[in-house]
Amino acid sequence: MKKSLLGTAGLMTGSTCLSAGRNDGDGRPNIVVILCDDLGYSDIGCYGAVNIDTPNIDRLANQGLRFTQFYNCAKCGPTRASLLTGLYHHETNRIRRPGNLTIAELLGNAGYNTCMSGKWHLGGFRQDNCTPLDRGFDRYFGHLGGAINYFTGEDFGSGKNLMRLGREVYDPPEDFYSTVAMTDYAIRFLEDAQQKDGPFLLYLAYNAPHFPLHALPKDIEKYRGKFMEGWDKLRRRRYERMVEMGLLEEGWQLPPRAPEVPPWEELSQEEKRREDHLMAVYAAMTYRMDRGIGRVMSALNRMGVADNTLVMFLSDNGGCPFDFNRTPNLPPGPAKSMRSYNVEWANTSNTAFRLYKQNSHEGGISTPMVVRWPAAIKSGDMTDQVGHVVDIMPTVLDVAGVEYPAAYGGHELLPLEGQSFADTLRSGKEFRHKPIYWEFAGNRAVRDGKWKLVGRRNQGVELYDMEADRTEMHDLAEKHPERAEKMTRVYDEWARRVGAKSNEACKKTPASGRIKVSPFLRDDG
Repeated sequence: MKKSLLGTAGLMTGSTCLSAGRNDGDGRPNIVVILCDDLGYSDIGCYGAVNIDTPNIDRLANQGLRFTQFYNCAKCGPTRASLLTGLYHHETNRIRRPGNLTIAELLGNAGYNTCMSGKWHLGGFRQDNCTPLDRGFDRYFGHLGGAINYFTGEDFGSGKNLMRLGREVYDPPEDFYSTVAMTDYAIRFLEDAQQKDGPFLLYLAYNAPHFPLHALPKDIEKYRGKFMEGWDKLRRRRYERMVEMGLLEEGWQLPPRAPEVPPWEELSQEEKRREDHLMAVYAAMTYRMDRGIGRVMSALNRMGVADNTLVMFLSDNGGCPFDFNRTPNLPPGPAKSMRSYNVEWANTSNTAFRLYKQNSHEGGISTPMVVRWPAAIKSGDMTDQVGHVVDIMPTVLDVAGVEYPAAYGGHELLPLEGQSFADTLRSGKEFRHKPIYWEFAGNRAVRDGKWKLVGRRNQGVELYDMEADRTEMHDLAEKHPERAEKMTRVYDEWARRVGAKSNEACKKTPASGRIKVSPFLRDDG
């Protein structure tokens, strides 16, 4: 365990004493899993952000445990599938294939009250035939698709209303803002669950700060002008703070600005102002989500169950570089704007790592992971134990005292891929994680101990020593060819087993053409 260097700066003032009460059910812990969307590793205060206010998430960290090496699946739907099932997403086809159960199904069968608020984005979401209510959740509010207009609830991909309250279509009111509504219903579900026997599970899946960039005007104004220093200086400041905190080792170099990103000083003053506005809206979305998390924690406190509630906070992938700008002539923020912040700020969000959402380099798969559970965790600690979203299912089952069955409903289940990190929470016990794998659209990796083999689509593999060089600056594949070849064989064996692309198939996968700089920086058209 590493001892945290997190200070109290930026935390909410005043003293809030959390109740030592336990759930009125059987004493098993309540479970709250909070998943945010497209948040970069360094976009919250307790992971290095210097100008985005996240006092409530920071407080969770100060009262709990931060993982410095926790991983997602680099993409929205795959991460959600792995989180809920404890399997690699290839094995479940976004939970549409048989042979898997969700956390909600297992805990619900064990007497937990199960509820979900937020983004679903799993199998069959446009046909309503695989909704949260079909996969173990008693209560649901949110949107079934991948992205929505934050003010109208309209699905970004289809233009339809995929908002649901239970099984009914939900028509958002005039004052609707999705982040606030998701928080409202999460709290309502918790309060209702508290009136029933047994503990509860809440899966709160915010769509913030995923595109489109929509935020409340007062929140945008809070951040206007805070990013005029530009991405070059901001990345450096975040990196230095992360080293000071102990999130990064001093010997790990800060990668240079991504080749897709122009130097900040080459922008005109007007371009800088517009780029500042983009990031101000993104920061405002993150800030409003943090406020919602604070409201959830206050509700747990009022209910007297905060101390025996295991709370996890993480992101589904790294910062998003994709060009989703549909309204380049409108400023980001209001409902009619359809803008994303693109590669320039994604490079900053993922400080100090390389690449982005979809990639298996650290910038795509590294997530903040904050765990708070006062009944078991010492406050303010940090661990460099390696974890992955497939570990969340076995950990939750472990602390809830629920066994994972070999079969269910007459059908065999795939064995869990992850490992419980409950003992790391309870006592700081170290464990050597078995190899972890990734593959999405030809981007692939395997991590085994300190070694990581990684490759981009349409390219060969690179080899890194994660203990000496987690920022992936020194490729050792030529220096250690036997290790690279062995890890490639291990990856291919896994790929065959779970249905992922082989290394050779990944090398033949065409590169993506969607990563572009902001329209403001493309004056040549």
